[in-house]
Amino acid sequence: MRIVVIGATSAIAEHCCREWLKQSPADLLLVARDTAKAQRIAQDLAVRSPASTIEVETVDFLDPRAIDALAERAAARPIDIVLIAQGVLPPQATLQDDLVQCRDTLAINALSPALFAEAFAARLARAGRGTVAIIGSVAGDRGRKSNYVYGSAKGLVARYAEGMQHRFAGTGVAVVLVKPGPTDTPMAATHRSAGLKLAPVEDVARDTVRGIAARRPVVYTPGRWALIMLIVRHLPRFVFNRLNI
Repeated sequence: MRIVVIGATSAIAEHCCREWLKQSPADLLLVARDTAKAQRIAQDLAVRSPASTIEVETVDFLDPRAIDALAERAAARPIDIVLIAQGVLPPQATLQDDLVQCRDTLAINALSPALFAEAFAARLARAGRGTVAIIGSVAGDRGRKSNYVYGSAKGLVARYAEGMQHRFAGTGVAVVLVKPGPTDTPMAATHRSAGLKLAPVEDVARDTVRGIAARRPVVYTPGRWALIMLIVRHLPRFVFNRLNI
């Protein structure tokens, strides 16, 4: 199985790779912005699965030409799965006061995943097979004052994935949107310091890998978040506006 992982230094992405390698040796291409960290992850995965082939590439995550060229190189061998997992989560208060950080957060969480999804979808469509999986978030289900910059970016990812699912309906190409709740990763340090209950990253990765294998259109993980967000989405505005969330 050939798997391309975008944002491979993400904790969820790293643990997804571990899950895949537990199942069988794989051909992994790890794409990251931080070469040194990606190399360390690649070395760890190679120890876990000596029979696997693991490569690392670094690319500008906001350069359309570089992304397109990467997708073309990667597609030289048939691709089974593309996992798009990059993201950043600065504090909402910081983003409200710093427009540069606000722009950068929107770009890496929304624009970048969309560009990678389009680039790889074109190659999978050409091959007539494969799965594009995108890490979204429950934060994208409804705008909330505590994280609306991040949430709005993930909302764009959700609509983008939905449109691509419609585009590829009835074909050999699948698009899977993964919506984790708060997860115990380095990116969620502010959640941890606030005492929020975080899902183990191993569990979220396991749910993600299973959802991709089943080609489920939307994967909430942990599963209880499907019900929680159903309620949150349908709260009347006069009730929702009283909540400190």
